[in-house]
Amino acid sequence: MKNKILYLSAALAFAVFTSCKSDVKTTDSETAEKEYKGKEIGSEFDAEIDKLVSQMTLEEKIGMLHGNSMFTSGGVKRLGIPELKMADGPLGVREEISRDNWAPAGLTNDFATYYPAGGGLAATWNADMAYTFGNSLGQEMRARDKDMLLSPAINIVRTPLGGRTYEYMSEDPFLNKKIAVPLIVGLQDNDVMACVKHYAANNQETNRDFVDVQIDERTLREIYLPAFEASIKEAHAYSVMGAYNKFRGEYLCENDYMLNKILRDEWGFKGVVVSDWAAVHSTVKSLNSGLDIEMGTPKPFNEFFLADKLIAAAKNKEISEAELDKHVKRILRTLFQVKAMGSQSKDRAKGSIATEAHYQDAYKIAAEAIVLLKNDNNALPLKLDGVKSIAVIGNNATKKNALGGFGAGVKTKREVTPLEGLKNRLPSSVKINYAEGYLERYDEKNKGNLGNITSNGPVTIDQLDPAKVLEAVEAAKKSDVAIIFAGSNRDYETEASDRRNLKLPFGQEELIKKVIAANPRTIVVFVAGAPFEIENISKKSSAVVWTWFNGSEGGNALADVLLGKVNPSGKLPWTMPKNIMDSPAHATNSFPGGKTVNYAEGILVGYRWFDTKNIAPLFPFGYGLSYTTFGFENAKTDKTTYAQDETITVSVDVKNTGKVDGKEVVQLYSSKSDSKITRAAQELKGFQKTLVKSGSSETVTIKVPVKELAYYDVAAKKWTVEPGKYTLKLGNSSRDIKKEVVVTIK
Repeated sequence: MKNKILYLSAALAFAVFTSCKSDVKTTDSETAEKEYKGKEIGSEFDAEIDKLVSQMTLEEKIGMLHGNSMFTSGGVKRLGIPELKMADGPLGVREEISRDNWAPAGLTNDFATYYPAGGGLAATWNADMAYTFGNSLGQEMRARDKDMLLSPAINIVRTPLGGRTYEYMSEDPFLNKKIAVPLIVGLQDNDVMACVKHYAANNQETNRDFVDVQIDERTLREIYLPAFEASIKEAHAYSVMGAYNKFRGEYLCENDYMLNKILRDEWGFKGVVVSDWAAVHSTVKSLNSGLDIEMGTPKPFNEFFLADKLIAAAKNKEISEAELDKHVKRILRTLFQVKAMGSQSKDRAKGSIATEAHYQDAYKIAAEAIVLLKNDNNALPLKLDGVKSIAVIGNNATKKNALGGFGAGVKTKREVTPLEGLKNRLPSSVKINYAEGYLERYDEKNKGNLGNITSNGPVTIDQLDPAKVLEAVEAAKKSDVAIIFAGSNRDYETEASDRRNLKLPFGQEELIKKVIAANPRTIVVFVAGAPFEIENISKKSSAVVWTWFNGSEGGNALADVLLGKVNPSGKLPWTMPKNIMDSPAHATNSFPGGKTVNYAEGILVGYRWFDTKNIAPLFPFGYGLSYTTFGFENAKTDKTTYAQDETITVSVDVKNTGKVDGKEVVQLYSSKSDSKITRAAQELKGFQKTLVKSGSSETVTIKVPVKELAYYDVAAKKWTVEPGKYTLKLGNSSRDIKKEVVVTIK
């Protein structure tokens, strides 16, 4: 693993659909949304907590408010209060590291399941998969005796260049929250705290340590906060991580407006706020502004702002002991909540790790995440009649991504690569001709950019090696079919630096063109977590597939899609632009900023910008093909007019008009053409994935609470639903609307 001098983040999600509550019964003929509700932090332990706090010394209290190792905060052994044990985990439970530095602990029992990254999870457009992700990961956390997962990361994908786009979920706040909530519920069902991050307005790695983010209030409320709000109000997340950057002049780990006024006073958050690693800049101010625990990087733990400095401040009466007690009680409440202490600890979930069941959870998510972008003349699934040989080309056919980059990875015993997946699934009669094709190389003079948060991404060497090209072209020529595995990896897409541009690294575009010229039957598979400029390649190739950093079973899931055992059903969770300057943060020249960044595009993030400004994307938000075709018929609502406190029930019949069974995602967008306020052309307000057998129909029901149509009224400081007519659009991407229904809101 690389040096990780800063903190290593976490962000993703997981789960098995079991104990979720449903407000709608689902029958064979109707598929409806399920409601996921988390368990609130209760007050049943308050008397016991008060008693414990009354017995603690000042030093013991303050010991609980800061890290006493890289991933624990202090406990009080004599009173039976354990350390609070954290683990990174955007891709699964991170390996154990040393107590006082980032070096691996060198254990042999800390292998874990590698789960698909957040972008892949969101691409399933399936809340049940998100629950599966969280639940499965929660079991692994408990098997490792952890209390808090530093995940999910739910920041909005504001720029395609973002170094953490692969682990963030979406450019859309609604999709974000509908994946985040079941993930958190699934995780916390296992007596583990989710630590939702990075709160908030943390949408770039460039200058993340100090950049001052300026966002108008309406944009903040409508775009950047909804997933965090739902995580608190619906999933009842037990902890939140404060971000590195500033927001409106104040660091986010000492931002009274964000941590106290919004998070606690408005949303009713009762849990714990943890700092990002080394994101604290003050002592008394941090605590007064709502921070509870300071975590950090390798310096003596007593030198943290909330350690010796806080003891001195308390003794000098700069902060009251009552204020300290408030933070200690929050921590104790969450420890009781997850049964980490007290009489109920004997009933705490035990968990399991790296089991076949968990690998299968990872497989299910991976299989639904893969997106079919292009499929001319039914080039896919591969028909093996008469196929004696397949060329497999590209470094990404064998590249492993569980570890890598500047961020938390997973030590796993199983990571099936694309080449291994094809070997596992192809009949022995088909010969595989493998060629590496391109070399993953970096400019050593600029290698330091990996993890240099003031500059843009690793500098790649993009010249092709002639011998490697020749080998690839020869393999393509002598094979019946060629599959080239391109894209990026977790050294190129990484926490702590944003990418320089959207060009494919390592000379891949030139290589792909040469391979297609050598064998027109070439399928291009991109392994990546974020968009690239691939318009030229997509024009030249007959079939294009997008897969992600897709977990322990990623190669098997991919092979099953290519060979037709699995019909692809993934949809893009962000817009793929034709070029970077079409994207809103770049079109408005407001990325990355310097000491300050102003989000000049306002509410027009992602597809909202493309649709409102009539800019054609390469592939739109919500897009993804299938090996079958679907028709939408008989779209209707249960009424035509609704009051503000009602719920609109929209139904549509989805007919599978093709020859194979498949899953389709019905997407519902709302639009108001005569609005008195500025609005995006359309906004996602509902979605539902459903399996439809060949030749059959399923009725899909989507419920839209009228309050989901609200905008944030800055003058009134409240959410307001504008009365009048709304058009509800039903389609299978933001640019492929099949049916429309008009409703009136009173």
